[in-house]
Amino acid sequence: MARRCTPIRRPRPPSGAMLLGLLIVLALAGVALMAAVDLWTTTRQREREQQLLWAGSQYRDAIRRYWFAAPSGSPRVLPKDLAALLEDVRYPKPLRHLRRLYPDPITGTPEWGVVRDGDGIAGVYSLSDASPIKQAGFVPAYENFNGRSSYRDWVFAFTVPRRAPLLPAPAPGTVLPVSPPSKSLPVRGKPP
Repeated sequence: MARRCTPIRRPRPPSGAMLLGLLIVLALAGVALMAAVDLWTTTRQREREQQLLWAGSQYRDAIRRYWFAAPSGSPRVLPKDLAALLEDVRYPKPLRHLRRLYPDPITGTPEWGVVRDGDGIAGVYSLSDASPIKQAGFVPAYENFNGRSSYRDWVFAFTVPRRAPLLPAPAPGTVLPVSPPSKSLPVRGKPP
């Protein structure tokens, strides 16, 4: 019997279709990865904004508590530094207005910008010049943050209550001017 020979197939030179397909898959994976990183970065910045709003509120409320917690007989003052919020030594047993000094969530550092009123601290703000994502929809206490261009503009400050100057009492026997009655109000004895 004769053996039948099968022809030997020569390998075809690579046409590059497989390589082109691999490059397309890698390019699509790269685009998807970039979109995922962008989404993660945006989500992370929004979380930091929420942390900034919370930490700033903690500082503002602690400064307010410090102001109103003045011992009787002593004037109300603002804290000289942020550490005074941790231990208010104006009392025999120190008060704590703040649990701990919170770092700035945007910069990640413990340093804050401080708003001074006289020689006391009235508020804090972030030292970051980055642009916030949140531009509207703030709670009424922070509605002045709407449209701000940087986190540095988000100022968490306690407004010290100022008393209006008292007017001197009129001298005895002084006749005070009386304003004429309004036309919209009925005068006694006359129908409207």
